[in-house]
Amino acid sequence: MAKQVMTQEEQFAKLHEAIATYKDNKGALMPILHEAQHIFGAVPLDVQKVISKELSIPLAEIYGVVTFYSQFTLEPNGEFVIGVCMGTACYVKNAQPILDRISRELDLPVKATSADGKFTLIDTRCIGACGLAPVITVNEDVYGRLTEQDIPDILAKYK
Repeated sequence: MAKQVMTQEEQFAKLHEAIATYKDNKGALMPILHEAQHIFGAVPLDVQKVISKELSIPLAEIYGVVTFYSQFTLEPNGEFVIGVCMGTACYVKNAQPILDRISRELDLPVKATSADGKFTLIDTRCIGACGLAPVITVNEDVYGRLTEQDIPDILAKYK
């Protein structure tokens, strides 16, 4: 079944519903931001402005929260988010060349989404799989003990 796409008007209506649901709760900002991320696929500036106005919280404070927490993004992620762990164990086991290889293979800089919306490439902090270093994730899939040569076969599964 195809995913139903909401119009922008419908998205903002859902956002206003979420704000109304949480507005009077202590710590309302975080659940509202989570809802916004779910509705829009990101928390862009125009969405932050609505939240700021509705909650009477300065826009700078909301922007600070959105950019501080890694679960929020200012632009929608691709269908497949590729995370390359750059924690100490992965880094010393050559994660950087793996990150560089993925970037070359997809012609995609780090912290960017491909024009077709298929891939987002990010460098991450430790994901807690140090025994498998170096590690990448593609959405929920984890790949460990990698070399640069493994990358084309892994990417082929998602193209």
